[in-house]
Amino acid sequence: MSDGENIKTDTVRECLEHIATGALTSLELVQHHLNVINNSDEHIHAWAHLDADKVKAHAGMLDDVRRQGKPLGLLHGIPVGVKDIFDTSDYPTTYGSTIYANRQPETDCRVVEKLKEAGALLMGKTVTTEFAFMHPSRTQNPHNKEYSPGGSSSGSAASVAAGHVALSIGSQTNGSVIRPASFCGVYGFKPSRGIVSRRGVLETSPTLDQVGVFGRDLGDIALLVDAMAGYDNQDSQSYLAPKPSMLKGYLSEVPVPPTLAWIDMPYASKYSKDAAEGFEELVAALGGTVERLEAPQSFAALIECHRIIHQYEIARSLDEEISQHWDEISESIQPILLDAKKHTDEQYAEAIEIRAAAVDWFQNFFLDYDAILTPSALSEAPLMGSTGDPICCTIWTLCGLPCISMPLLSGANDMPVGVQLVGALQEDDRLLRTTRAVLQQLHEHD
Repeated sequence: MSDGENIKTDTVRECLEHIATGALTSLELVQHHLNVINNSDEHIHAWAHLDADKVKAHAGMLDDVRRQGKPLGLLHGIPVGVKDIFDTSDYPTTYGSTIYANRQPETDCRVVEKLKEAGALLMGKTVTTEFAFMHPSRTQNPHNKEYSPGGSSSGSAASVAAGHVALSIGSQTNGSVIRPASFCGVYGFKPSRGIVSRRGVLETSPTLDQVGVFGRDLGDIALLVDAMAGYDNQDSQSYLAPKPSMLKGYLSEVPVPPTLAWIDMPYASKYSKDAAEGFEELVAALGGTVERLEAPQSFAALIECHRIIHQYEIARSLDEEISQHWDEISESIQPILLDAKKHTDEQYAEAIEIRAAAVDWFQNFFLDYDAILTPSALSEAPLMGSTGDPICCTIWTLCGLPCISMPLLSGANDMPVGVQLVGALQEDDRLLRTTRAVLQQLHEHD
């Protein structure tokens, strides 16, 4: 079972079964991934911090736990990449900025605590764009190094696409999970806001920041979110109520064929020709399960609402960096940060009110529809030097809705194009069930 080709094709859940029986060790799994990293990361640059000896020592310890017959967690022995904005006691956390080049947290963020509790091991820290914002990172797209992996979770998406790990963690304030997943041709999942704690994660927008994940298999990332979910009274968005069971939802059968909504969005004219044609074919393949709708006029205002909230909050979240380290901030984002300071308290308060009304609107909308079918990005990945336009994610992130990107289409340059499904708030299990049904339907159509 330790054969590298088997590990390459197995899902995480299959690896977990093999680890539990002793047919595979965590150390063998880690060594496989380290070999892949050694063979390709010199060109991809997905990792900001990685210590092979440290990872192998942790894997050996987890193998000892299994041999001693002690309880095993949901992710026992599975290596996971973590974006370099999540605090880790094992590695530096530098936010993709030279300002924090030597920053070493003393404690783990809540997400990493939960991962370790589940028996996962931290493979290393994946590259992020500077302050998880718009300045492109050095990471390259594993499908073609001339193209961007997206941002801001560039290293997390690229590491999964390159086979460096099967699972990784990212974050999304606009489109920073779904868009890189689309560009890199992997599954991306941003759960509902409040399901996964953000304690110990770089804060750029307390209203909009959300945690997300990447993987090669949708069931695997459902399991990953189950391991990470939970209430945290130190996170203002966390809620004290039972969380959806992600893997159970994914494995459930739909009681009736799901009803999907295709909304003609106000930015539809920006879709690339090949992406637009691909989605027309996809909608046709799904047949009567898709209902086409005109976007409400208010949708255009929601995009501006997101911009105001994001810029207002990032200018305040990074106030110390802006005031004390201005020259160390990339010139590409300096004008945006200066402009962000111009938003008034009144504009911000109005945007927060508009957002609250939109959240209520979507709650009623999903009484009639199981999910919204929509592009993950406007097109395939742009060339290096850009992270791409996040507009296909803006409204859903604003409202905290759960989103999944599926690697189903390709563009004119044979680069991946993701298909996004958006679900009802805190009904992530329903969204996963719907997504699996859609994938089955498309497979049967083929």
